[in-house]
Amino acid sequence: MLFHYDGFVDGWKNLAWSNRAIHVSAINQTKWWFAKRFLHPDIVADYNYIFLWDEDLLVDNFDPKRYLSIVKEEGLEISQPALDPGKSEIHHPLTVHKAGSKVHRRYYKFKGSGRCDDNSTAPPCLGWVEMMAPVFSKKSWQCVWHMIQNDLIHAWGLDRQLGYCAQGDRMKNVGVVDSEYIVHLGLPTLGGSNGNEGSSNSHRDDSDRPKVRMQSYIEMQVFGKRWKDAAKKDQCWIDPYEQQQANQTSH
Repeated sequence: MLFHYDGFVDGWKNLAWSNRAIHVSAINQTKWWFAKRFLHPDIVADYNYIFLWDEDLLVDNFDPKRYLSIVKEEGLEISQPALDPGKSEIHHPLTVHKAGSKVHRRYYKFKGSGRCDDNSTAPPCLGWVEMMAPVFSKKSWQCVWHMIQNDLIHAWGLDRQLGYCAQGDRMKNVGVVDSEYIVHLGLPTLGGSNGNEGSSNSHRDDSDRPKVRMQSYIEMQVFGKRWKDAAKKDQCWIDPYEQQQANQTSH
């Protein structure tokens, strides 16, 4: 299934598999907006895993079958492939490919703010994946789908809460697969005008990128407030990670 936010649907017809795929087009939306509407757990119930990936990923050396065999062997309910550090735009150190490793679940930072060590129990030190190339098991997707907000299209803030959908301990069931890694180009494809105007994509994207980031930040604040309000109102819910986070803060 391809989600088109630019309206450029016909441009895919030259690919052999295009006619076998479902194409959904809605201008200026993001994959999370599409996923909320078209990847309901009942609709994708036939699939054991959901790859919800961006378009600026190079997968020439990626084998999905080998990837899934590792995910199953390691018991990962939520995962992502590691990123080639030499060719990728890296946003978070946890996603960097580790040579000679099959899977890693945490990273270490001993200096500066936001330190991560063996006592760390919460994202982004561990129990976390980035939003550009997540892979969800069927059970975890049933949970994640319900956390996606109908009116928030960028899903900033959702990544920090994915561990609640890990079907157990996020320290064990969430991880980054090193032996099957990809390249993240980091292209700023959101923002800008639509259609096939004469100006370049990069020019349009650069001009509107600050607006996109500002909207993303605003949505993160909204999501965070909704999470706190919902947790406060639900008297029956017990946060399984509350004590872990308190211990990490004190540490």
